[in-house]
Amino acid sequence: MTTALAIGLREAEQFLYREARLADAFALEEWEALWTDDAVYHVPVDPDADPRTHMSIVFDNRGRIATRIKQLQTGRRHSQRPPSRLCRSVTNVEILGAEGGDTVVGSVVQVLESRDRGTTWWVGRVTHRLRRVPGGDGGELRMAAKTVVLVDSDRPLPTMSFLL
Repeated sequence: MTTALAIGLREAEQFLYREARLADAFALEEWEALWTDDAVYHVPVDPDADPRTHMSIVFDNRGRIATRIKQLQTGRRHSQRPPSRLCRSVTNVEILGAEGGDTVVGSVVQVLESRDRGTTWWVGRVTHRLRRVPGGDGGELRMAAKTVVLVDSDRPLPTMSFLL
């Protein structure tokens, strides 16, 4: 069995860069395949509050992630007609430690969203819990959790109709 800390910085960076590229390209099936079955995706309003008892911008389990993707793929999601043009920059990647059997990775993300209404920057600190699952040589990386703490999460935000 591979331990969580066997995931090195370079491998973690490459995973995060691939995730960003797939999300920018709306390659949603490939992006969805990066998640574990027990995954949690969280964009909190207050990063110190319990998401089960306090409001979040997004607090999705694996089933809800799949539902959001299906909605985006219909082409009838009004908020994404036409689709946003997105470009992500992932920086400041570092291994923060281990949690359970997962490797905890921190980074900074900057997402430029271009729409007819104008351009919006979405910037925040991201924590991924990465897990090696069986498959390929030595296993494949998957996201067991992703938390995006937006810089402006405590202010009124424009509609976020895409996946961070």
